Amino acid sequence: METEVEITGERIGGGRGTGGGGVGAGGGAGARVEFVGVVRGTEGGRAISALRYEAYRPMAENQMRKILLELNRSHPCLRARVIHRIGVVPVGEAAIHVSVEAVHRAEAFALVSVFMDRLKEDVPIWKAAVLG
Repeated sequence: METEVEITGERIGGGRGTGGGGVGAGGGAGARVEFVGVVRGTEGGRAISALRYEAYRPMAENQMRKILLELNRSHPCLRARVIHRIGVVPVGEAAIHVSVEAVHRAEAFALVSVFMDRLKEDVPIWKAAVLG
């Protein structure tokens, strides 16, 4: 599986990390599943204005690649792209964008779902609420 992983301080969207290119560009893919994680207005039952994300980039990017390749053994896909934002991410903006292409949708949906669970458990990215 081709993988692309990026941790950035830039905003996700507006041509960065979303859409672009046809599904199966390069052949073989019949499905692309995309997940965008957006900062909501509450954290732990409190109103917030943003989340602040921090990461040790080399370790976090390496761990995300490792998880994607591991999950690919049980959920075979062709390509995966992950962009995770660090710094202050205001409510309503994307903190993460995951795009996975596969021959069939079931594998892509499964890989994205399990990847998000593993990301929260195993990747050294920390978040803190920014109060109102």
